[in-house]
Amino acid sequence: MTDAGPVWVLADPRAGTAAQALGIAERLDAPFRVVPLQWGPLARLPWPVPTLAGLGGAARRGIVPPWPRLVLSAGRRSAPVARWLARRGARTVHAMRPGFGAAGFDLLVIGRHDAPPEAPNILPILGACHRMSPRRLAEARAEWSALAALPAPRVALLLGGAVRGEGLAPALAARLARQAAGLGGSVLATTSRRSGMAAAGAVEAALAGTPHRLHAWGAAGPNPYAGYLAWADVIVATGDSVSMLSEALATAAPLHIAETTDAPRHRRLWESLYAAGQARPLRDAPEPFARAPLDEVARVAATIRLRGWA
Repeated sequence: MTDAGPVWVLADPRAGTAAQALGIAERLDAPFRVVPLQWGPLARLPWPVPTLAGLGGAARRGIVPPWPRLVLSAGRRSAPVARWLARRGARTVHAMRPGFGAAGFDLLVIGRHDAPPEAPNILPILGACHRMSPRRLAEARAEWSALAALPAPRVALLLGGAVRGEGLAPALAARLARQAAGLGGSVLATTSRRSGMAAAGAVEAALAGTPHRLHAWGAAGPNPYAGYLAWADVIVATGDSVSMLSEALATAAPLHIAETTDAPRHRRLWESLYAAGQARPLRDAPEPFARAPLDEVARVAATIRLRGWA
């Protein structure tokens, strides 16, 4: 490992995108600096050259030496920034497709569902990178130990919603809640930013009489999401969130996917997980099945360490 320069994480304002780069950084066992990115109006353009032009003024002023030895980034908008830093001597590891300049990155971490080409600098993974490490799950299990009082099997119900739309249909949310209740002794339900309040209300009504906990997006108090995953014996997740599905794979719980979108990219993800024995569709009569936790982020971190970049 070289001692020259720090490790930087380029943190996109979208939490799910930033989590991919942060998740890798947290597994390197090396100090790192989080560099918050805010986008200006030019960020919408598909920049073919290394540049800071897409950054807002404050974020651009934060890009100052000493230059990093390693840059971790995720998402198309951060790619030109990472490439700009590569010209100043940094190694670059980027999660997701970068748009232009793919050959210029030292390592691209791309989900198999995005059909990455074979190349020396491409590492295909199942799902996406995330921050739900074994350590974080163990800490969450201790923090949320009160969930052990709920009857087993405990079914974690992870609800997303349309990426661009009016949230998750309440009728669908209620149906999924009833299906989850039928799989175990209690339900640990959570909605996401895209679900909407109507979906949360429908879940609460559908679970009346069933031992459960419901965390609606934006509710006051600590978010039990990691605790739900840590205590889940079974997981039911809507298939519209790559992040939620990937985080669920970090557990040993059987994962049943509710196929709630027609998006080809998401369907490719489901099929890759089914083929690997890591998930099954909820539409089938759910039966217990065994699976080992999937830790693709550890594999990415090991690759970076093996190459001497961290």
